[in-house]
Amino acid sequence: MPPTDLTLAEDLPKACQRVAHAARAAGMSIAIHVLEQSSRTAEEAAQACGTSVAQIVKSLVFQGKDSGKPILLLVSGANRVKEGLVGRMIGEKIVRPDADFVRRVTGFAIGGIPPLGHAETLATYIDEDLLAHDRVWAAAGTPNSVFPVSPAELLKACDANRIAVHD
Repeated sequence: MPPTDLTLAEDLPKACQRVAHAARAAGMSIAIHVLEQSSRTAEEAAQACGTSVAQIVKSLVFQGKDSGKPILLLVSGANRVKEGLVGRMIGEKIVRPDADFVRRVTGFAIGGIPPLGHAETLATYIDEDLLAHDRVWAAAGTPNSVFPVSPAELLKACDANRIAVHD
C-alpha cells in the first residue's frame, strides 16, 4: 500500500523543505511523503511505500581514500556496494567515513540522506540497476520521509554518473 501521509510543503520538517527546494532548483517537481513509520532502512522504506526493496534508493556517502573528497552513491536497496569495484570504476579507492563526516558534507543524518540538497557538492554516481525501474523512492531528509521519482529524472537532477556497484 503506497504512503498516504502527504504533508503540505510549508508543514514539512526543515530537512524536507531543503530537499523540496533543491529538487525545484534542479527542475524536479516532487511530492514528499512523511510517514508514520520509519523508512530508515531499505526494507522499512519498501514496506512503507508498498514497493520492492530494489526500488528504494539508498543514498550512501563514501570518501575518496587519497583525496578525502565525499562521494555519493545512489544505490538500489537490493544491492550491496562492492567498494573495490566502485573504486576501480571511479579511479580512487573509497572508504566509509564516520557519521560526523557524513553529517558535515550532506547536512543530513544517516538514515534520511536524500539524493540532493546537500551542504557540499558531492561527486554523485547512480546504480545502473535503479534505471531499470519506472519509479523509485528516495529519502527526503528525515528517517520517515520519502519521495517517488523516475530514475532518469533523478540521474539528471543529481548530475550523476551511471555505475555498476556490484558484479
